[in-house]
Amino acid sequence: MKPRNYFHYFLFLLPLAFFHKASAQSGWDLQQCINYAISHNISLKQISLNNQINKITADQTKAIALPSINLGASHTYNFGKTIDRYTNTFANTQVLQQNFYISSNLILWNGLSQYNTIKATQYRYLSGVETLKQSQYDLSINVASAYISVVFNDELLKISENQFAITKEQLNRTQKLVNAGSLAKSVEYDIKAQLANEEVNVTTAENNYQLSILNLTQLMNLDSVSNFSVAKPNVDVQGEQLLNNNINGIYETALKSQPNIKSGEYSILSAERNLKASKGRLSPTLSLNASMGTGTSGLAKDIIGVRFTGYRVSGITNKGDSVFTPLTELVTRQTPFADQFKNNVNKSIGLTVNVPIFNGLQTYSAIKTAQINTLNARLTQDLAKQNLYKTISQAYVNAKAALNKFNATKASVEAATESFKYAQQKFNAGTITSFDFSTAKNRLFAAESNLLQSKYDYIFKLKVLDYYQGKPLTF
Repeated sequence: MKPRNYFHYFLFLLPLAFFHKASAQSGWDLQQCINYAISHNISLKQISLNNQINKITADQTKAIALPSINLGASHTYNFGKTIDRYTNTFANTQVLQQNFYISSNLILWNGLSQYNTIKATQYRYLSGVETLKQSQYDLSINVASAYISVVFNDELLKISENQFAITKEQLNRTQKLVNAGSLAKSVEYDIKAQLANEEVNVTTAENNYQLSILNLTQLMNLDSVSNFSVAKPNVDVQGEQLLNNNINGIYETALKSQPNIKSGEYSILSAERNLKASKGRLSPTLSLNASMGTGTSGLAKDIIGVRFTGYRVSGITNKGDSVFTPLTELVTRQTPFADQFKNNVNKSIGLTVNVPIFNGLQTYSAIKTAQINTLNARLTQDLAKQNLYKTISQAYVNAKAALNKFNATKASVEAATESFKYAQQKFNAGTITSFDFSTAKNRLFAAESNLLQSKYDYIFKLKVLDYYQGKPLTF
């Protein structure tokens, strides 16, 4: 008989701890399986990397609010007629110019667009952190479900083996009675048929157990399944574990603790800040600008003296004598680089106002898009809350139903056990047929299987409610 999966609603959360591999003797407990799966899951690693990118983006938007500082330099050759900026003279030859500068710009006001962008990226990062937590919880759910399936199938296998052993013992006793002539040969054949059916049940239970082991190790991304086993937890139901809280109380608690709800809240805050940032771009932008620069020119000369070159006739006196004027020329040298660098320093500081008039409806479109994104984030959060309430309500009803089923099946097992004892005694005494004996035995097997299913069904549906209430979950 292939057991149904009764644990798809089970939500399990355990704090992360340093992973250590259990020995083959003690087996892996649930926390070890979850920790290993989380640390080796590729999808979680990708989400973590995306969160790192969001963190970098958030830090980068903070830095945008700081003044920008830029250094620059140029080394230029001018050809043809040009005006040299440092000597303010015409040049008709090749001239080398070198420029060096440092500039800074600081936005003083832009309608708080920059500030709101910073907050939006921070909230987006926080939303990603909660999304990662939710993904870890979702993986924990799947691992826990697979883990419990292993425990369930292991116990079901033991029940099947126990039934097989009882029937085998009964066959030995029947064969002795047949050989002694106390029972007909047909009774032996009936018991052999029953034994064959129960051997099939054992094989099926063994296969289901091995498949559940494989499913668990695949979810854990475990490289090897050799010597892998799980530690059987203590999950016995000690009497009636009452549901001490109502649906609304559990729901209110869950709203404060569930990662997907927190992620949605941060998404709304991020969308609202993006909307404010988009509206801020309608405001004029006021910037403070400052710069300092210097440079050198190949035309820059320093006068170092005057040289006499001769005389020229500059006039004639009344007597007819010539008047001579001395001729001189300036002696110059190339102005040193250090002197030009120091003497050509220029500084500036000023304010710049930029008023947006029309930019192809980019700002308008950005505002409308941000408004839609904000509305969508709120609707997404409302839907998440509705689904959370539905899930809690269903889990609560399921837990109560599972408790009732457990109590009913427990009584059924007790009755079936007593019925089988009497049937076994009567069969040994020859007062009932092998068919009646097999019927009683099959009824006991079915009752034990149902009790096993209902036990795990109730306990782990109760864990669902514990999870939403933030309670520590232990076996």
